[in-house]
Amino acid sequence: MPNGAQALMKTLVDAGVEVCFTNPGTSEMHFVAALDSESNMRAVLTLFEGVATGAADGYARMADKPAATLLHLGCGLGNGLANLHNARKGNVPVVNIVGDHATYHVKYDAQLQSDIETVARNVSPGFVRTSKSTAELCCDVADAIAAARGLPGQVATLILPADVSWGDGGVPCAVPPMAVPPAADDDVIEAVAAAIRSGKKTALLLGGRALREPSLLAAARIAAQCDITLLAETFPTRIERGAGLPPVERIAYLAELAGIQLADVEHLILVDSKAPVSFFAYPGKRSYLVPDSCEVLTLATAEQDTTASLERLAQVLGADNATPLLQASQRPGRPRGKLTTEKVCKAVGHLLPQNAIIIDESITSGLMLSVMTAGAPRHDLITLTGGAIGQGLPNAVGAAIACPDRPVLAL
Repeated sequence: MPNGAQALMKTLVDAGVEVCFTNPGTSEMHFVAALDSESNMRAVLTLFEGVATGAADGYARMADKPAATLLHLGCGLGNGLANLHNARKGNVPVVNIVGDHATYHVKYDAQLQSDIETVARNVSPGFVRTSKSTAELCCDVADAIAAARGLPGQVATLILPADVSWGDGGVPCAVPPMAVPPAADDDVIEAVAAAIRSGKKTALLLGGRALREPSLLAAARIAAQCDITLLAETFPTRIERGAGLPPVERIAYLAELAGIQLADVEHLILVDSKAPVSFFAYPGKRSYLVPDSCEVLTLATAEQDTTASLERLAQVLGADNATPLLQASQRPGRPRGKLTTEKVCKAVGHLLPQNAIIIDESITSGLMLSVMTAGAPRHDLITLTGGAIGQGLPNAVGAAIACPDRPVLAL
């Protein structure tokens, strides 16, 4: 009969979890041994926990399924928190496995003993569990996988005591199939359609999975038919953009500019997004950026099917056969002269290869990036969803592992 770690590994791979980004320690050695013996699991060793967590984030954003992480005790989890925070804010699925001391060793309060559950709740408010026995371990693993890959995606943290890992009697457990997300209710669609028909200035604010091609095309048909504006959240988890796809203007990072974008909007319709707020508070400035005169409606939440909701709305509005506006192919010219941040963005737009993945952690240095790459060949853009720096290179590692045939550019 397999030990706990071996059965855990079988449960992961049977559920389609194929990559584990690791920074293990002594407590995780039986997990590492099981990892080495499982041919269907790719192990990626990282030299810092933040690389493991950021790579798992980038992988899931591009693979549309979770990777696993393996971290060493509460301190290792603490070292990886920043990029788990970014994953949480982006609704990114991660199966976050944290090793712990053996259950009988905890009472001795050894040097690395800490309250892992409390640390984990910062990034895993929806699922934190400590496995209590080898017999129950794989059911806990299955629950963690199901939680991570549900809608919205989340960081599911499973704490694995060493003796639960090395103990005999592990039994692999099947993960239930994912539920089919519902579309928006008919009454919601009718209310949104009425707002659009009112003739008032209306904008669709797209986020999450609404920034993938099927949802973008449905939204663009509505915009073409009804003369409304398409906006995207400031820091998308992943947006498909470039020549041949509908252009969408992102809400500006600077609150003053965002205020200008939203100033005359009378109906703001949220599609897997939240009403925009400023990144920080400033004396005498508004934190909530939606004008007081604007009515905010929600078409679809992160728990719902954005494409089905938008396509149904298009049907109600008679826009299902409308011709969407698509971005023309238009690269900026080659930059010349003294190097500036704007010219770096221009160079990216001038040279970006087809089907690239951009990981954008350029922050204020990249304010011109969206403009300069709008007409570049089709690409995916990943942004700093949680604002915690240190994401760029780890995300790029994960994205490259998820999509080995695509060029990845980390800024």
